Amino acid sequence: MKIGILCYPTYGGSGIVATELGMLLARKGHEVHFISSSMPARLDMTMPNIYFHKVNVEDYPLFKYQPYDIALTSAIYQTVKLYGLDVIHAHYAVPYAYAAYFAKQMLLDDGVATPVITTLHGTDITLVGQHPSYKKAVEFSINHSDVVTAVSESLRDNTYEFFNIKKEIKVIPNFIDNADFAAIDKCVRAKLASPDEKILIHVSNLRKVKRVQDVLEVFYRLHLQSIKCRLVIVGEGPEMETINSFMVRHPELRDRIRLLGKVSDLYPVLRCADIFLLPSEQESFGLAALEAMAAGTAVISSNAGGIPEVNTHGKTGYITEIGDTEAMVTYARQLCEDDILLSQMKENAKEVAQRFDIKNIIPLYEAVYREAIDHK
Repeated sequence: MKIGILCYPTYGGSGIVATELGMLLARKGHEVHFISSSMPARLDMTMPNIYFHKVNVEDYPLFKYQPYDIALTSAIYQTVKLYGLDVIHAHYAVPYAYAAYFAKQMLLDDGVATPVITTLHGTDITLVGQHPSYKKAVEFSINHSDVVTAVSESLRDNTYEFFNIKKEIKVIPNFIDNADFAAIDKCVRAKLASPDEKILIHVSNLRKVKRVQDVLEVFYRLHLQSIKCRLVIVGEGPEMETINSFMVRHPELRDRIRLLGKVSDLYPVLRCADIFLLPSEQESFGLAALEAMAAGTAVISSNAGGIPEVNTHGKTGYITEIGDTEAMVTYARQLCEDDILLSQMKENAKEVAQRFDIKNIIPLYEAVYREAIDHK
């Protein structure tokens, strides 16, 4: 098949999932065309069957805001016409599903029927999509897609709750490639902690909804209880201010916290960690938790969104109410002090992560593409 993928080019969850999906489809022999404002962060252009088409927006002084949506629509139309794409896959409702709909109408005027699949990733429904400026357009885009998927049951249910949706929403979970998780690099672990210390890790874009203050609170209270551990934080974002303020208030912990910023190859770091902390207020799926589990890391998380569909309480880690740092401390201490329990949960985490391996998920997307093409 010839597949067009529309996605954000950044390190956010939807862009990463779309990019990894496209590259794996290309590896299976499909021709995959990425259409975006810039090169997607993880896209490997050396792979066969991969194409990238940049959306060019002309800078006219007349416009206060440059019309990216129109340029995107034109880019989709031109790519389908030039390369004969079989299907358009929009990742994120705004602006991709909306632009894909109008590109489809333009193509129909030329006698070309190209189905549109829309995958909902989270904030396009729970945050951006709720804004009055976008809500009706998001609802329209979903209802006029040929097939709609969501990355979790929680997100599917939220979509039906927040919008007047008349279409079936299929759940196709996010995925990982377990082959990427190689054996632990002991040298990396030695740089992060001594052998008798446990490593706690948090990975996110450090936005407010990730509740980084809870991560810091848990680590601080473990320190007060004389638990031997270190904290590793991966990512960049607005909550760096919160982290820096914490380290100013607690200078005794500065050498026990490692701030790694953005990490291009996260897997070796995750393989070194013992406990992954994810206290988020919102998570459509919990991809970061899944990656940690695949690396053999126990997860202590909130019960937000789709996280419980990934992290199993008492098996792969523990789940708490949002903001319940006392429970998180209790569970973290238990794992830090019981090596047998920690080891069992880490093994369970790897086992559960196998269910979300790409080899199990790719066929679901291929089936959706074929369904859309057959019914166009």
